[in-house]
Amino acid sequence: MLFLYCVLLFCCLVMLVAGVVEQRRHYANLAHIPNRVLVNGIRGKSSITRLCAGALRGGGLLTVAKTTGTAARFIHPDATEEPVYRKFGIANVVEQIGIVRRAAAYRPHALVMECMAVMPALQEINQSKLIQSTIGVLCNVREDHVAEMGPTLDDIARSLSRSMPHGGICVTAEKERFHVLQEEADARNCTLVYADPDTVSDEELRGFSWFTFKENVAIALTVAELLGVDRETALQGMYDAPPDPGVLSVERYVAPGGKRVRFANVFAANDPESTLMNINQLLDLGAVDRPLNVVINCRPDRVERNGQMGAIVPDLMPDKVFVIGHPAKSAIDAIPAEWRGRAVDLGGDQRDGEEFMNELIGHLGESSSLVAIGNIHGQGEILLEHLAELPGFEDEPDRDGPYRDEPYRGEPRAAAPDRGPAGPRQAAPAQPLYVPHLDPYADLTAAQEARYAQPPVPRQYVHPQHQHQHQHPPHGQPWPPHPYEPRPYEPDPNPQWQSPGDPR
Repeated sequence: MLFLYCVLLFCCLVMLVAGVVEQRRHYANLAHIPNRVLVNGIRGKSSITRLCAGALRGGGLLTVAKTTGTAARFIHPDATEEPVYRKFGIANVVEQIGIVRRAAAYRPHALVMECMAVMPALQEINQSKLIQSTIGVLCNVREDHVAEMGPTLDDIARSLSRSMPHGGICVTAEKERFHVLQEEADARNCTLVYADPDTVSDEELRGFSWFTFKENVAIALTVAELLGVDRETALQGMYDAPPDPGVLSVERYVAPGGKRVRFANVFAANDPESTLMNINQLLDLGAVDRPLNVVINCRPDRVERNGQMGAIVPDLMPDKVFVIGHPAKSAIDAIPAEWRGRAVDLGGDQRDGEEFMNELIGHLGESSSLVAIGNIHGQGEILLEHLAELPGFEDEPDRDGPYRDEPYRGEPRAAAPDRGPAGPRQAAPAQPLYVPHLDPYADLTAAQEARYAQPPVPRQYVHPQHQHQHQHPPHGQPWPPHPYEPRPYEPDPNPQWQSPGDPR
């Protein structure tokens, strides 16, 4: 017995020493990264992480980033990326230690990390032990993860605040709960900075080839300003940054019978407020149009979320509401009585995918839009698989505009030029609203690969001392490892910030 006790004591001592050594190495790696940005919040963390990294890269700062959302990615300083390997496919906050070690090997100026913790205690450990951010980002406070963070928005705001850096800076675009965040920031001696979305113009937003929000861009611009990158340079860096695989997109399909369907996958925005924001933006840009049809995917472990999706049906004003998954009753019962007659129950989660897809398409008109909301898992994934097998179509010019039902790039319909007195207008060909972005590591169907097959774009050579002169590298010479000329970190000595609502 004494022998076993000694063995146990020795093993515990070895583990203690190993833990201390690992901690010291981790802190040493953090010391090699002077600027660490931790992005937290409910919606848009992955997009903001990529925007911040792009803005800093555009400013000449050697930047490494890591996202966690739809597809976890490690993003190198040259904007190339690779999937984050996870043993048994299980996400764990401990993986941040390995990410910091890899990032420190570059000796970067900045590291931008998406927070992957949900439990409040883990969020605090992620900040205080694993990342020790110098700049925190708390993008928004929405109703999600209520079981872990609390039943009210104030509780969720206080839980998210645990990722604020003590004695550092925190950037937020949250306006409704700003006072709660301010109280938490004061308790941590943290400077809370409000990133005003109104400072981002529509023209600046049109520069993106994919859908994003002014709140996300405002946060990235504020982070870039804190690290000494001017606005124009930061914007160009964001324009050039590759979007997240889960970015909001619209696909065009030709359904059986020649029906044309514009399909928007809004599954990622699985809280009511974010869902409405995404769909309203798509409608404003003309990416989807009416008649608008909505698909709600239900899950048995998200009954409350199913009801929330049904409750926002009057705000969407759809022609039809298709309910898939189980229990469909949880979403249909939440639809107000005057709208419930438009709901179509497609038969629960045991129904064959091809069968419910044929019934769904049968309810659609010759040209309509379809928006999928709720949660992607279950029959939502089956829906996407069947749609991906359909052929696509491109809008064609006609008498109504440069593209049928298509506005100019990023412009609402009211902004499109009117017809002249001589008849149909003669307009220059319009650019698409966005360039479809596919996850390079995703398993695509044969139909998707054929639809998006494009010739490879030759890589351009950028010499570190001539960042804006593009040419091919000399024959026989390799590409430079990092096409950036870092500049010293020069923060604004007298930053001027304001609370939401204050005059600028």
